[in-house]
Amino acid sequence: MTGTLTIVGLGPGPEGWVTPAATEAVDHADMILGYAPYVNRLTPKAGQVFEATDNREELARAERALHLAGSGRRVALVSGGDPGVFAMAAAVYEAVEKNPASAEKIDIRVEPGVTAMLAAAARIGAPLGHDFCAISLSDNLKSWATIEKRLRLAAEADFVIALYNPASKARPQQIKQAFDLLAGVLPAETIVVFARAVGRADEEVDVTTLAHATEMPCDMRTLVMVGSRETRKVVAADGRAWVYTPRSERER
Repeated sequence: MTGTLTIVGLGPGPEGWVTPAATEAVDHADMILGYAPYVNRLTPKAGQVFEATDNREELARAERALHLAGSGRRVALVSGGDPGVFAMAAAVYEAVEKNPASAEKIDIRVEPGVTAMLAAAARIGAPLGHDFCAISLSDNLKSWATIEKRLRLAAEADFVIALYNPASKARPQQIKQAFDLLAGVLPAETIVVFARAVGRADEEVDVTTLAHATEMPCDMRTLVMVGSRETRKVVAADGRAWVYTPRSERER
């Protein structure tokens, strides 16, 4: 092997949610590449070189990482959350598929991280306690028609649905369109969780229903979870409340 490329998940934000293996990979890297907000979470060590790029440069960033590793460098390619969930691991293997020779003699590894839906679920209880799926609402790399089809089928199958990339300045209305579509399949009382900036100083976690979901603020830092028909709220005697999805379904 001439070099190494480790695709690292930094988790949602808190240092305590970064795995020891991810920390070790970053500490031993010569070069650290990634989307600027993720790179900026790290402090350079002696001899390390940081390269931060824009959010929409994933494939070029992956190709650059492979090139550097191919020249003998120890490269860490960082992502927020888990690098295999709507993140840089897929971009690296896409680059390898495009140019198989780019991976020659490179040790490529993926170090997992805590993805947003797991962090959000931990904060609110156990909404992912039974079958679930994750869907990105970004239509940068797939059509909105495909997203609508997946949302409808997931709701019909009664999955808990974790919605990544729910809204941005360029597409503020798509989350409302998603809720309108889901409202045609799921009951109005379906639980919806909005988890924004989980693990950070400005964290906000709110619980509402599908009937009122369009009234809630939402942005790219928000993870939205739409419950199944089985998802419910449980309240302790002292008033504390959690959301969970039972491990077994009720007879209907």
